[in-house]
Amino acid sequence: MNRFAIGIGWRIVAIVVLTSAITYIYLQGINGLMLFPLLSAELFLTINLYQFVTSLNRKLTRFLESVRYSDFAVAFRADSDLGPSFNGLNDQFNEVLDAFRQARAEKEANLHYVNTIVQHVSVGLLTFDASGQVELVNQTALRLLGIYRIRTLNDLNSTHPELAGLLRAATLAPTPVSYQTGTDGELSVRCTAVRLRGRLITVASMQNIRSELQQRELDAWQNLTKVLRHEIMNSITPIVSLAGTMRDIVETDLLPLSSPESSLNMPSFVAESINDLRDALTTIEQRGAGVMQFVDAYRHFTTIPQPVFSDVSVEQLLRNVVQLVQPDAQKQKEQIAVTVSSPNLAIRADAAQIEMVLINLLKNAVESLGKNVTPMIHLDAEAAGPRVLIRVTDNGPGIEPEALEQIFIPFYTTKKTGSGIGLSLSRQIMQLHNGQLTAESTPGEGSTFSMVF
Repeated sequence: MNRFAIGIGWRIVAIVVLTSAITYIYLQGINGLMLFPLLSAELFLTINLYQFVTSLNRKLTRFLESVRYSDFAVAFRADSDLGPSFNGLNDQFNEVLDAFRQARAEKEANLHYVNTIVQHVSVGLLTFDASGQVELVNQTALRLLGIYRIRTLNDLNSTHPELAGLLRAATLAPTPVSYQTGTDGELSVRCTAVRLRGRLITVASMQNIRSELQQRELDAWQNLTKVLRHEIMNSITPIVSLAGTMRDIVETDLLPLSSPESSLNMPSFVAESINDLRDALTTIEQRGAGVMQFVDAYRHFTTIPQPVFSDVSVEQLLRNVVQLVQPDAQKQKEQIAVTVSSPNLAIRADAAQIEMVLINLLKNAVESLGKNVTPMIHLDAEAAGPRVLIRVTDNGPGIEPEALEQIFIPFYTTKKTGSGIGLSLSRQIMQLHNGQLTAESTPGEGSTFSMVF
């Protein structure tokens, strides 16, 4: 029989028996002291019966509280032995809690999955509510802004005082707005507002369009260089070959006929013409070969290998580069000063490629100081938030503003002898390192080239 029904039955029977006994004792006038234990027993059984009957209500209350507060570790098994109905009810409660537990686990897994994607996308993402409280920010956004963390938009006032207002205003803008982060970056900021559980949330996306434009420009120059190299080589190669063949014919067949020992008596002007023809063909062959070598040298502009990253000590890197460049600098009496903010400063980079960039920048600085009475080159490195900056500064004549905008264009040079490829290669190497190479200059005062990691 159902143990719940038995439990209710014997409690009711006991209460009825006690009530009858109390009534009998009271009516017979028996000693009233016997009524006290009987009344206490009846009160106890009544309370026990009430708790026994309302146990289901308490169970429902516990179940609903578990759902409300997401406490899915609760299990209902204590009264399963009261009968099949209680056992079935407990099983249903436990299955519902298991379903909630599984749903929460899936939700947490999906949230972790989405958060992982958000943290790894190359676009900076930041969300904030109407009060400016930041709810989500990924590492790309922190890197673009050059900060460690952000809790409210007011935290931007110290580093980017105009950005907080721009983010609030951009919510209503139908098109992206531009924000300058310094000399090495320009952000395209797009904001959109969504309503989440009655709250207005703004989602802001940020992208460094300057690096993207530089990459597109570099790709365009590389493609143009490939086409020009292919066409020039295809055109100049047969010309050089034919010039060499014709020079051989002149030297082998015609020159012996024009010599004084020859049995043929050629006029002197014919002999001179043959010599002129040989010299002209030799010149064509030599200059053609020179053009081929010149064009072939630009093959390196489009074939830079992918960097092999490792932890590189910045101080040791700068010391090595200075040792390589110092002999050339000492010939012109330049002094290279090195300053590193911390001996533990390090970067993730391909040491060989970064040495190439630094050597190129230092040699450019040495060449620019040719007529300076007190030449000086300063090579310094420091950490700026999550970034590392390496700067090459000289006190040379500087670069004119119109030239400063073009020095990173391939084949453009301000030197009498130069290929115009060094700075382009250097910027390409920095882009392969997810960094930037920028230049600042004041005519008459000097120039500073900054490598931003």
